[in-house]
Amino acid sequence: MSQTPERRPDAAAYDPAAEVVELCRELIRIDTSNYGDADGPGERKAAEYAAGLLDEVGIESRLFEPEPGRTSLVARWGGGDGRAPLLVHGHLDVVPAAAQDWQVDPFSGEIQDGCVWGRGAVDMKDFDAMLLSVVRARATAGSPPEREIVICLTADEEAGGHKGAEVLVNDHRDELADCTEAIGEVGGFSATVRGRRVYLIEAAEKGMAWMKLTARGRAGHGSMINTDNAVTRLSGAVARIGAHQWPVRLTPTMEVLLAAVADIAGTEATPENAEALIDEFGSAARMLGAVIRNTANPTQLGAGYKVNVIPTEATAHIDGRFLPGYEDEFFDTLRALAGDGIDIEFLSHQQPWETPYDGDLVAAMTRSLMAEDPDAVVAPYLMSGGTDAKHFNKLGMRSYGFAPLRLPAELDFTALFHGVDERVPVDALEFGARVFDRFLDQI
Repeated sequence: MSQTPERRPDAAAYDPAAEVVELCRELIRIDTSNYGDADGPGERKAAEYAAGLLDEVGIESRLFEPEPGRTSLVARWGGGDGRAPLLVHGHLDVVPAAAQDWQVDPFSGEIQDGCVWGRGAVDMKDFDAMLLSVVRARATAGSPPEREIVICLTADEEAGGHKGAEVLVNDHRDELADCTEAIGEVGGFSATVRGRRVYLIEAAEKGMAWMKLTARGRAGHGSMINTDNAVTRLSGAVARIGAHQWPVRLTPTMEVLLAAVADIAGTEATPENAEALIDEFGSAARMLGAVIRNTANPTQLGAGYKVNVIPTEATAHIDGRFLPGYEDEFFDTLRALAGDGIDIEFLSHQQPWETPYDGDLVAAMTRSLMAEDPDAVVAPYLMSGGTDAKHFNKLGMRSYGFAPLRLPAELDFTALFHGVDERVPVDALEFGARVFDRFLDQI
């Protein structure tokens, strides 16, 4: 890899952030809401828009569509030094938004109070825009990276990636199989600890278990005694699961992060003070508090069809997330909490992953961030949700989350994920594009 953060002497001048704000706004205006079923507009228009932008600067894209409208894009750019390509991935879909709950139209891409507002502003059309802005600027200036980049913009990430990244891995493996490393979403953003910006690089993810619980019993009239009531049995299981206090468990990634926070706070990191150190992150503690333990949240209930009829069946949905290395503990505990007479069906079951926080790629991410923010701290963290990295890791890649954003301390960034009034500061978008441009010179 290059040993200098400077651009090659023969590279033409360009502005990597020149288009990032407008590209983010345009992507937000393309409604790619993913409802998790056959509804929704799909990602085709967004994929075609991105393909057109790349085509304008001489980069050919390939589109993959397992179902009408569910479209992913793959393109290759740069290279020539003989190293294995780096996969850079983002997703094109967004979770739905109810317009009546927002201050602005969630698909307007409006600029207000120094921010770009809209569904996908932070998850993750911001990084899609950074990637496209930097690639277009460098391609126009004739400054491709020395290492080949595989650009991948996927469908369906918000519903588990089964119609996007999973399709690419299972059915089009030759498009990605030569990549040894990958970077994607939910990392590289800043949180503030005691006045210091800490940039969090995703180096691990919890596993995901979306489950349907079913209890069956004896049907009957609601006025009579019934000791085999499916609703009662299911309600007890859901209550036990929802109230369970999962113990603190620290993976190697979180041990590194908490050690960095402890250093800022003037103390030492231990399992006993892990929660206190997480609290140092302020609003970000909502997310980071979920990655020092397993979690299981009841999210849906269903039973019956009339108030005076005891049904034969009752169902519930549980969103379970388990730490790398603690899958057996999670499922053993869950089955014990559910109790007898509860069937557990997996709607989606994806493994956790953890990548060692070392090597040239980590050094490149760190240098590119600190070149733009010299007083920062850069450390790894474990992501509570899931990304397409779960699928790409099946090909043996080392994966990290690196979508850089320098955020104001007062912004509750974690509340914007899948929430109302999602927005990203304009200067954070421009910062991210500059950092990503530097990163391409480091890899």
